[in-house]
Amino acid sequence: LRIFSPSFFEKIRALRDEDFDVLHLHEPLVPGPSMTSLVMHPAPIVATFHAAGDSTSYRLLSGPLRKMIENVTVRCVVSKDAESLVRGYLGGRYEVLYNGVEIDRYRNAKSFKSDVPAIFFCGRHEPRKGLEVLLKALALLPADIDCWVASDGPQTQELRIRYAGDARIKWLGRLTDEEKIARLRGAAVFCAPSLMGESFGVVLIEAMAAGTPVVASSLDGYKNVATNGVDSLLVAPGDHVALADALRRVLADDALTVDLIHAGSVRADVYSMRALAERYVQIYVSAIEQYEAAVRDAHSMLLANGLPGADVLGAALDQMSVIRKSPESQVILTFNAERYPRGTGAPARASASRPRSISARCSSAGTLS
Repeated sequence: LRIFSPSFFEKIRALRDEDFDVLHLHEPLVPGPSMTSLVMHPAPIVATFHAAGDSTSYRLLSGPLRKMIENVTVRCVVSKDAESLVRGYLGGRYEVLYNGVEIDRYRNAKSFKSDVPAIFFCGRHEPRKGLEVLLKALALLPADIDCWVASDGPQTQELRIRYAGDARIKWLGRLTDEEKIARLRGAAVFCAPSLMGESFGVVLIEAMAAGTPVVASSLDGYKNVATNGVDSLLVAPGDHVALADALRRVLADDALTVDLIHAGSVRADVYSMRALAERYVQIYVSAIEQYEAAVRDAHSMLLANGLPGADVLGAALDQMSVIRKSPESQVILTFNAERYPRGTGAPARASASRPRSISARCSSAGTLS
């Protein structure tokens, strides 16, 4: 996003003109639409932080960034590692809400048919993803298997040349989502041999939902969702011998495979997209309620001290209403195409459909629609 570009001004206009009940920002401190929305904060803000590891911007700009996120009403993170990063530099309280997976999409997809058991790797071909560790482990595994390697990256050409003599390796290149899911469903085991930098194991949840046993590195990010010996087999990162042993166990032990698939399916249900969406709806309602309470407190303070502005807040409070939790309530997305033509980059408008008994009024920051 170029500062002061037409797209930038369209986003400013959307934030000013649209009647948002609540804004949900992902990585709110990233320059661009998220940070613009955070600074303008025309409505209660729910923020979700994804990054893990370390952050130069957090380290160098922690003071100003701490001030900016005071505009956030509810703070969420996608993993414990992400929480450690943002809380370490910026403080505050966070709710851990792991990324969701469309479980039924994986469970109901067609399976890719294979004549021999296949190990499936899907990830960028770079050192931290550990693809070479898997390829080394293949030398210790039976000859009557395949290894499906999806995607590409800076190591692709080098690894293809180095392991050109192993006909079991099938280089698939980039796959569509449908192709990836079919391969997940058809594989005998999914392998995630990453060495570092995984804040959350969403790919493990996808494999579990697809009904495929998981063998992965014992990284903290993966251990957020996978338990060794229960729903997966986890090995030390970079240990190709241990990785080969774990893969061999899954390929040879039918009883173990059945146990891992069953436990993985149960585990995947915890991370369904539906469960995540329902929790976020609860958070949206809470954010609006907290925002209303803050406006009421400010109004009371101004009145008590005879300060100017009390009449403005009072008028806003006369029109303010909070979306109450109701079995009939549904979160929907609408977009004012007439005001913001396609291609302008204006955000979708989150609103709520609710019973007639729940009225819609105007808050001091915008209309609660």
